[in-house]
Amino acid sequence: MSLAAVRVTLAYAWRHRAWLDLGHPRRFTEWVQWRKLHDRERDRARLTDKLHSKRIVAAALGEDMVVPTLWEGQQLPENPPWSMPFVVKSNHGCRDVVVVRNADDFSRARRAAPRWLARAYGQWLDEWHYRHARRAILVEPYIGPIDRLPLDYKLYVFGGHAAIIQLHEERGTDHHRWSQFDRAWRCLSTVESARPAPVSLQEMITAAERLGADHDFLRVDFYEIDGRPLFGEFCLFPGSGLDRFDPVEIDERLGALWSAKRPAVATCRTPGRVDASGLDPGTC
Repeated sequence: MSLAAVRVTLAYAWRHRAWLDLGHPRRFTEWVQWRKLHDRERDRARLTDKLHSKRIVAAALGEDMVVPTLWEGQQLPENPPWSMPFVVKSNHGCRDVVVVRNADDFSRARRAAPRWLARAYGQWLDEWHYRHARRAILVEPYIGPIDRLPLDYKLYVFGGHAAIIQLHEERGTDHHRWSQFDRAWRCLSTVESARPAPVSLQEMITAAERLGADHDFLRVDFYEIDGRPLFGEFCLFPGSGLDRFDPVEIDERLGALWSAKRPAVATCRTPGRVDASGLDPGTC
């Protein structure tokens, strides 16, 4: 077993209180670990690059489905030329975000940006795919209500079929406040939400299924602004496969859908064999 496989197995056991079976993934969270070690699809890995993803979505669905990019580069200007509020984020990471509403916020973003650029994202969780995202800073217009972040709708798509929608609320204060719904907006999770279905739910489903048609699994995220969906980002490793579903049956149900789209796991490779990416893919 490779060192990466050991790390992944121990992290999974710590979070889920269960041993990981990389040879026969059954739960969704197990499949996420399998992807870390064995999925070497370069086109899929490039979806970790936010700017690249925006271009894909704009080409497939139109520019009006994508949050505009006001600026991209390596060093933020000393004084912002953009109207506040706006958002500063990294192109290659997750949760590297500052909402700029005033001069103090922009100063905070300028201090944070060099740290984001200096840090490779995903390595400590063995999410090697993030190596394919270019290290850059981007600026976007702020969307949604001025006093809070917009709701985040995350669609889990398996081979072109959107199975569930995960709703994230209170992202600015409690990132782990979420609930899952089926396509008819029936709540599946123990933590229920009284939020009504987004007006553009069917548009989100149609768009997500088109974008995810060529992938065994892909999470496609949207916001809803003024009744229309706006693409947020793609995700290959929701919660790094370490967040628990409640109830666990959701984990099992989604795992079965992933298994159906990839019925035979890739053959395990011999220890120490390095693939074209320059990484040891590990063994089962």
